[in-house]
Amino acid sequence: MAFLFRLLSCLPLAVLHNLGALAGWLAYLLSPAYRRHLRANTAQAGCASARNAAVAAAGKNLLELPKLWLRPQDEVVERVVQVSGWELVEAAWQAGRGILFLTPHLGCFEITAQYYAAHGPITALYRRPKQAWLAPIIENGRGVNVRLAPADLSGVRKLLKALKNGEAVGILPDQAPGAGEGVWAPFFGRPAYTMTLAARLAQTGATVIFAYGERLPYGAGYHLRLFAPEGDVTTPAGINIEIERLVLMCPEQYLWGYNRYKGKPE
Repeated sequence: MAFLFRLLSCLPLAVLHNLGALAGWLAYLLSPAYRRHLRANTAQAGCASARNAAVAAAGKNLLELPKLWLRPQDEVVERVVQVSGWELVEAAWQAGRGILFLTPHLGCFEITAQYYAAHGPITALYRRPKQAWLAPIIENGRGVNVRLAPADLSGVRKLLKALKNGEAVGILPDQAPGAGEGVWAPFFGRPAYTMTLAARLAQTGATVIFAYGERLPYGAGYHLRLFAPEGDVTTPAGINIEIERLVLMCPEQYLWGYNRYKGKPE
């Protein structure tokens, strides 16, 4: 599998996205559970019209990873051909404040940390993959400026220390947390078990920036979009509202097959 990853990394991004679209449709057609989650989640959010594009985008998300993890860092960063909202980052630098990047499963969420890492260190929460062969590819591919914090108490301490030092931290705020690590909060009108960590980090006074990498057509690269929150992000419910706002900007590229609605509230 590692050899296949290295082979894929040599292909043009447009080819990887075409292959990814095919892989996305194969997964959708062959997996009843995945198909059920994707259809239910898009319907719940009122985004059924984005369903077909989202099926293809999920596959593109998977097939572009070898390119992002195994190519030289300069080449990866050059894939970001447009940036909107970078003034938010510069304002945080001027104020000497740490930055909390909240990046949902929207577009190419891998590119956001790597782009920032070209400008300064960023600590990202990280769950080691179950496949042993994949771990060194991920860990080495993210570069020296992307510091990985394990998804445990020691990792939380690393995130807090980075923010205290005025550095950046990155989290996927819509990732389903483990038991006891979240609360039930509305997400598109339905209770979803939502992490509390992102809201706790927002309470430190760090500059909160929502980010996603919009995947451009025909393998043209990515548009990094950065947004200041419009409401209160010191609560899980408030963060979910902000995530909804971002998702509705680009529903075709949200990872709708991800099961945000695991379990049932008490």
